[in-house]
Amino acid sequence: MSDESQELGITESKSHKPGEWYAEVVQKAGLADYAPMGGFIVTRPRGYALWERIQETLDGWFKDSGVDNVYFPMFIPESFLEREKDIVEGFDPEVAWVTQGGHDELEERLAVRPTSESIIAPFMADWTRSHRDLPLRLNQWCSVVRWEATETKPFFRTKEFLWQEGHTAHATDESAWEEVWTRLSQYERVFEELLAVPVMRGKKPEHDKFPGAKTTTTVEALMPDGKSVQSATSHHLGRSFAEAFDITYADEDEAEQTAYTTSWGLSWRALGALIMTHSDDQGLVLPPTIAPTQVVVVPIWQEDTKADVLEYAEALTADLEEAGFRVELDDRDERNPGFKFNEHELNGVPLRLEIGPNEVEDGEATFVHRPDNEKVVEDRDGLVDAVDDHLETIFEKLYDAAAENLEENVREAHSPEEILGTIGKHGGYVKTPWCGDEACEEAIKEKIAAEIVMQPLEDQGGTTAGDVVEPDRDECGVCGDPADEVAYFAKSY
Repeated sequence: MSDESQELGITESKSHKPGEWYAEVVQKAGLADYAPMGGFIVTRPRGYALWERIQETLDGWFKDSGVDNVYFPMFIPESFLEREKDIVEGFDPEVAWVTQGGHDELEERLAVRPTSESIIAPFMADWTRSHRDLPLRLNQWCSVVRWEATETKPFFRTKEFLWQEGHTAHATDESAWEEVWTRLSQYERVFEELLAVPVMRGKKPEHDKFPGAKTTTTVEALMPDGKSVQSATSHHLGRSFAEAFDITYADEDEAEQTAYTTSWGLSWRALGALIMTHSDDQGLVLPPTIAPTQVVVVPIWQEDTKADVLEYAEALTADLEEAGFRVELDDRDERNPGFKFNEHELNGVPLRLEIGPNEVEDGEATFVHRPDNEKVVEDRDGLVDAVDDHLETIFEKLYDAAAENLEENVREAHSPEEILGTIGKHGGYVKTPWCGDEACEEAIKEKIAAEIVMQPLEDQGGTTAGDVVEPDRDECGVCGDPADEVAYFAKSY
């Protein structure tokens, strides 16, 4: 390998130092840089392109199901935030406050939005008069600020992050539950169909639900290092916000009723899960569904074959562009093929097509898969269909590897010693009966920094909350008291 190729390499190991490895992949693959203020990042074009792909996909699904996009101010008056006491208590430690505008002290502090229920709900109240106005479905794409004191991990944990937040009002509890499950299913689809990351879905325990919520549902993804990522959440807020902000409507009999509300969101933490799940010690690995460049064509020539190789490669690239693939022709003169191979591997391009004199002479192309370097020679005729098939195969390879990791890392335990020992040795999810007491979670958390990340539900959809899965044993895996719930413990990002 040449010196210039070595410059591109990842120096840390995913298996031995996953934190350092992850940070190196993010920076060397051109996804993000660290900002001069601690806790913030600068998102580079390639990283933002990944977010745009998620945004584009979800936004289409939202609009197809009756959601309208809006935008609300990033500043929330303190008096608005205080109208829902659970929001104040839940977010107060992380709220960034603005107290001065220009040279003048503000009469009222303004919160930099940690979430927008408190600024959106009053307007939902103004816009809702009759049952005919419901359901009201709003969504905004924005950033939020939560002033956490944790170490910065790009996309996983930053003081400011990008997300979408949906807010809806409904005439009935059943309609609100339909909304909750619709959005959670869409999040599940984003992970499984776009990011090639399998997830588990269920609900958060009562003590860990969104402030003010009746129920918080979640999709959780397991990373190769054994930690769980809360990937997206969908909250049934009941009537708490509607009562606090007077979201009422006249029903068919002209009687005043209080609405039911929901909120739901997915952040760029999804990008962190994507990077951590698939990437390797050579750099970024991306499924073709989200990769900014799906196919790179690399012509390989000597001076006497250059003209023929380039002409062949250009024609092949044009055919792929016309077929709708995101394709790049890397015909740079100043870089050798080895450097190009390493650079495109680092950047996560799923499929590389190598074109040399032999391929030109035989009317072929050599296909190289990014995840495992598998090489296949395909005929020039039928090239478009072949590329389509190979990209599908690459997606399946990535999904299957992640699904295998998930399947192999859900274990059962029935005592504190077993729970601690299993998480300490293997990581992953530990399934155990639970009495419902938060103290049992704290007992595990204090010793190994693992928490209850999810509770599975029997029924996940329709017009109800769904039934909690009943355990195989009736004794809590931590304290031994009677248990009628199941909890999944894990370390988490």
